[in-house]
This record gives sequence, C-alpha cells and structure tokens, in this order.
Amino acid sequence: QGGICKGKEATMTAYRGMSRDELQVEYLARKRDFDTWKAKGLKLNMARGKPSPEQLALSLPMLDALGSDADLIAEDGTDARNYGCLQGLPEARRLMTALLDSPAENIVITGESSLNAEYDTLARYMLFGTDGCEPWSSLSQVKWLCPVPGYDRHFAMAAAFGMKLIPVEMTPEGPDMDRVEKLVADPAVKGIWCVPQYANPDGCTYSAEVVRRLATMTCAAPDFRILWDNAYAVHHLYTAPAAHVADIGAACEAAGNPRRYVKFASTSKITFPGAGLAALSGSAETAAEILGHMKYQTIGHDKLNQLRHVAFLKDAEGLTAHMHRLAGLIAPKFACVQEVLEAGLGDTGIATWTDPVGGYFVFFRSEPGCAKRIVELAGEAGVTLTPAGSTWPHGIDPHDADIRIAPTYPSLEELRDALEIFVVCVKLATCEKLLQLR
Repeated sequence: QGGICKGKEATMTAYRGMSRDELQVEYLARKRDFDTWKAKGLKLNMARGKPSPEQLALSLPMLDALGSDADLIAEDGTDARNYGCLQGLPEARRLMTALLDSPAENIVITGESSLNAEYDTLARYMLFGTDGCEPWSSLSQVKWLCPVPGYDRHFAMAAAFGMKLIPVEMTPEGPDMDRVEKLVADPAVKGIWCVPQYANPDGCTYSAEVVRRLATMTCAAPDFRILWDNAYAVHHLYTAPAAHVADIGAACEAAGNPRRYVKFASTSKITFPGAGLAALSGSAETAAEILGHMKYQTIGHDKLNQLRHVAFLKDAEGLTAHMHRLAGLIAPKFACVQEVLEAGLGDTGIATWTDPVGGYFVFFRSEPGCAKRIVELAGEAGVTLTPAGSTWPHGIDPHDADIRIAPTYPSLEELRDALEIFVVCVKLATCEKLLQLR
C-alpha cells in the first residue's frame, strides 16, 4: 500500500556483458530500427499527464446538469448566478471531502486549479507571513524541500519566489525522513512539497510512519509548512488493491501541530482540466487565515461550476463510480507500457521502471548519463517526452537517468508506437554510452 511500486528488475546484465564488437553490432542494428521509425514521420506525445479525449467525453453530461432555475439555487439558498459565498457552496465543500479527507467546514473552494491555489498560498506567506511570523519575503533566504523525483511545476513555482530548492531523495516509503529531520533544524527551511499518494512521477504512496514523522518532527521554523498536494487521491487503476495515504491533518492535530499542513486537491483529471473544481483545507485556524486574505482577492469563485460538479458527481459514491469508468480507459494503457517495456528491455539490464496501481505516470530510470540522449532521440523520431531532468529542481538530474512516461493522452495504438520507439531510443542511447566507456 505504501512505497514505490516495484520496478521491473532486469533478469541479466546483457548489455554490460557485451564485448565492444558485440555492442557495435547491437548499436548498428538499433540504428537501423531508429531510422525506420524516423522515416515514418510520426507525431506522438507522452509529455504531460493529460486526460485523453475519451476521458473528457465521460464528463460531457456535466455541461447539461443545470437544467432549470431551481438547479441554480444552492442548499443554503445562495443563488449561484450572483455574487457571494467566499468559502464555497456547502454541497461543493462536502463533495471535496472525498479528495481532501477533511471536514467540509475546514475546506475552501479555490476555483478550478489546485496549482493556482498552491501559488496563492506561497504568495500569501511571502507577502504576509503566517502564524504571526514575519513575511518570508523579508528574510535573507527561504529554503524549500523538494522530494525527488518529483513534480516539475512544484519546483518551478517555489523557484519563481526565489526560494533555494533542496532535493530530498524518495525512498519506497516516501521522502527520506532522516534527511528531512536534519534539514528542518535550519530555520530558513520553511516547507516541503508532498504528493503523498501515487506521487508524480514514481507512484509512491507515503507510509503511515512517514506521515507520522512529518507531523511530529521538530522544526526550527515555527511557520514550517507541509504543502500536501493530494492530486491523485482517487486515481486508482483498480488493477490491484488501491493505496490510501494516512491523513496528514489528523497526524498534525495529534502531534500538537495543527497549523503545519495545507492540503490541496482538484477534479482537473477527473472532469475537465482548466474547468474543474479545486479546493484546499487545513485546520479551522488555517482556513480562517486564508479566507481573511481571500476576501480582498475575490467575492467568490464560480458557483455554477460548483453546482455542476455536485449535480454530476453527486457524492463520494458517485465519484468512485466515475473513477471506475475512467480507470477502464486508462488501465489498458498502463498495461501496454508494462508489456512493451518488458518485451523490449526486460532482459537487457539497462533500465528499471515502476508498475503503478494508480496515478498518472510510469517512472523510468535509465543507465546514468543516458536520459537526455534518450529524450533527444525520441524527439527526432517523432515522440515528445517530458524533458529529461524535469523530475529534479531546476531541471538538473545529477544522474541524468530519470524519465517520466505519461501514457494517458495518446490512443492505445499511438501509445504502442511511441513506446516501441522509446525502447529503440533507450537501447541506442545506452549502446552509445557504453561504447564511449570501452
């Protein structure tokens, strides 16, 4: 349930056991394969974790969910067409409890984007501070912990505020907590990014022990914050027992640190990216502090969209049913990744990858020094991948080995072609690297 999903282990060290002459023969064979694929002029994309058109089509009925004037009035009497309701409609906050694992009264609807809510949260800390502490912008330096491999947009966001990003290696249980606990002894360390369930990109679900240590650790900064992006809380593939992360809110409350965390979630990969429903939650005091700032920012977010989502998804049971339908479209693509990678690379000894039970990505690790070349070759052959290094702060992977595969957007046929090309590129780049070392 917790930890990085088991990668495919090589059954033999085929490439490393080759002589230089054998490597040269292998290189030339793979170069012929590469040239054949390149000549096809394909345009395939595995760069971002985007829902496919078929996934989006499942939510189209939501656009017709509000069919009468009566549908536009919320349960508390709010007319969703008009101003008001800063915190969000009660029924919308209740729906989001399934994603945030928080009581509805501590949830704030933040529009359609959890990334936007995360940015606003950091901006508030920079401008106004929190917990009575001085604004972070007035400090000589702010440091932020970044579990790696991790989410490139999180890293870029913190960097945009001028923070010093400190990589923390992931373990099968979550971030390396021995290192985290040492780093938070520095008062300049103000927080940590966390994608705690089916993490982007390695599919890890934090163990209960990691959650407990995050909640209980002694931090030199009294305003240290855990930004808990529960982006994949319900994104199970249903091909194996689903993972569930322990509640960071309950853990922080029990540890006497109720203000330490802020949770974020959205329906961006559930309904419509860019037109979903986003929310955050924290302690009652945290929610009040955020609303105290938000009242100067907006009179209220799109309440028609809130009602549409409630009318379409209804409740936790309805959300689960919808996620099963989405998994029916997504799971075959993840199975395709495993099939093609195992067939093409399983006995080469040159790569490992994850076999996740949820989330949106497969995490691939090549031989050191090969990832950039693999991505470059794939691009030449018509396959767009997320740039190598994106899973590390500032795009700098010191091992040049990590690649994120996003299989959801292409059709199954396109995905298979893209993966076949990817396998050829992995072999070709690895042969080049090994020949340089001989």
